[in-house]
Amino acid sequence: MSAVVRIARTKDIDALYEMAKLTGGGFTNLPADRDALAAKLARSDEAIENDEDMPGDHLYVLMMEDLESGRVAGTAQIMARVGESQPFYSYRLGAVSQQSIELGRIFRADMLTLVTDLEGSSEVGGLFLHPRYRAGGLGMLLARSRYLFIRRHRARFADRLLAELRGVIDEAGNAPFWDGLAGRFFGMTFREADAFNAVRGNQFIADLMPKHPIYQAMLTESARAVIGVPHPTGRAAMRMLEDEGFTAEGYIDIFDGGPTMTAPTDQVRTVRTAAEAAVTGIDAEGGQRAILSAGRLGQFRATLGEVSLDDGVAIDPASAAALGVAIGDSILHAAR
Repeated sequence: MSAVVRIARTKDIDALYEMAKLTGGGFTNLPADRDALAAKLARSDEAIENDEDMPGDHLYVLMMEDLESGRVAGTAQIMARVGESQPFYSYRLGAVSQQSIELGRIFRADMLTLVTDLEGSSEVGGLFLHPRYRAGGLGMLLARSRYLFIRRHRARFADRLLAELRGVIDEAGNAPFWDGLAGRFFGMTFREADAFNAVRGNQFIADLMPKHPIYQAMLTESARAVIGVPHPTGRAAMRMLEDEGFTAEGYIDIFDGGPTMTAPTDQVRTVRTAAEAAVTGIDAEGGQRAILSAGRLGQFRATLGEVSLDDGVAIDPASAAALGVAIGDSILHAAR
């Protein structure tokens, strides 16, 4: 199958909404709420129309399109700077040690502390691939297209990237971490809180959540067991992040306890290794497999193809058609 990743448009609202309904909850960046998704598309339109090449409170929504059928096959998002319009909360994992002289022992207690340490970072998220397209490297294309977009527009993004992975959620849509901690303070189910957060933001966390560190020993066993554990469907995404150089540095999501991974932007593998070159030929059949991109902002497109390297690059005809490039045009390419 031939696919291209492009900037989302307002007309994509129906496809985006249908995909959101397939996520099964806990997918804060892709809520099954039509108005919230329409607002995201409007923000993305505003971002690509903005001519200031600097980080700001911008959102870019990407869509993967099946070029053979015209169907939308997946979506992903990039937030240029989190914490601009409202606080960006995480739990930081830590510990405190206390010594008892009388008992001759040192006691170590694992803690959760509510923090905004990651504010100012850029975030990659909202990645969802339609079930019928989960093969052939399309998930990799969709994920890595975000890094090529960042490389192409580097001045618009921060020096640190983060990615929040969905935590463990059971078949009924409940999150053990939420039930064992925040749910006790809010009187809301995880699904209610997740839906509220997706549409209205998480300022209510600041209003109602205890500000003091939480002893993990006080949580239920089921809540402790899922701290920093990704949802089973997110393990492949976690491996792709690790391949790009992201690491888990002790931050977790405040709702479901899923891991938050971070990396210096310029050390992300695709950002670091992508090369820019002029297209010198459109005949690279049998060349090296690569992920390719061309265009800026609203004209951005990315695809999988073949390249042959010389003074410039020769690419295969299908990729040239998908990207809309001709000889002499500039592309970014990174080894698959």
